[in-house]
Amino acid sequence: MNRIDRISAILIQLQSRRVVKASDIAERFNISLRTVYRDVKTLEEAGIPLMGEAGVGYSIMDGYRLPPVMFTREEATAFLTAEKFVEKMTDTSTMKHHQSAMYKVRAILKTAEKDILENLDGSIEVLKNRYHKPAANTDHIQTILDSIAQKKLLTLDYFAAHSQEATKRDVEPVGIFYADSFWHLIAFCRLRSDYRDFRVDRMRKAVIADASYNHSKHPTLKAYIEQTAKEKQLETVLIRVDKEIARHLDYQKYYSGFVSDKAVGNKIEMTFLTRSIESFARWFMMYGDCAEIVKPQELIDQVKTIAAAIVQKNK
Repeated sequence: MNRIDRISAILIQLQSRRVVKASDIAERFNISLRTVYRDVKTLEEAGIPLMGEAGVGYSIMDGYRLPPVMFTREEATAFLTAEKFVEKMTDTSTMKHHQSAMYKVRAILKTAEKDILENLDGSIEVLKNRYHKPAANTDHIQTILDSIAQKKLLTLDYFAAHSQEATKRDVEPVGIFYADSFWHLIAFCRLRSDYRDFRVDRMRKAVIADASYNHSKHPTLKAYIEQTAKEKQLETVLIRVDKEIARHLDYQKYYSGFVSDKAVGNKIEMTFLTRSIESFARWFMMYGDCAEIVKPQELIDQVKTIAAAIVQKNK
């Protein structure tokens, strides 16, 4: 990227947030802090009313408005792709807000870019997991995000699958994430006095309460997920599967903790991380006649135990 393009991109980045740190700019463009300072000075000399504070960052003076931003063809296409994901992977409220934003984006595109989006619209599709059957009412994502933004307590009517129990919880939201075809809320549950993972599709009702909470006392979502991953005792599993059967496992393997694979002779060696050796053993037995277990021994023993029980019951 040449310097003119970089300075223009820095200006757009400065518009994207109230305060932008010099270190964030340096990391994004892979440049030194000294270069960032020089580029920011160039913007100031061009008449952009910037304010900077050591250790805090840069911001554009309130009330200053810049001309409409124009998007490149690739950026416009990326918006369209994102729109497809939002349409299928979020709730109704989020989808409507995104559609409204997309109307504004399309409004400032040049005619050529608008034509490109219309032509590509039917060539991009996102398909939902065919095993995923969401609950009738999952329209809670915007409510959760509003609660986080306002630092307000969230009251949930929640159905816990493990206990088959409906409960009412006051929670302090940390953040939401999408995994295994479902949206999850990480929040501090006042009922349990601990952090909990709430599946959004199991929320029967979500209401923002009047009471506020101290968001700063909680870890960030990223920090919480990283710490939780360390605390989970995951077992490494290594198996070798006949190449003929391996292709049939492409979809299923991700639900069993698939990590990686490689060719070993006429077999595919696959690595998994699993919480439950027994659960993995039962899944493995569906194609066990075309595979072998490399490790751990505990998995081999578990498969033998299950197989022996099957033989015993079907004599």
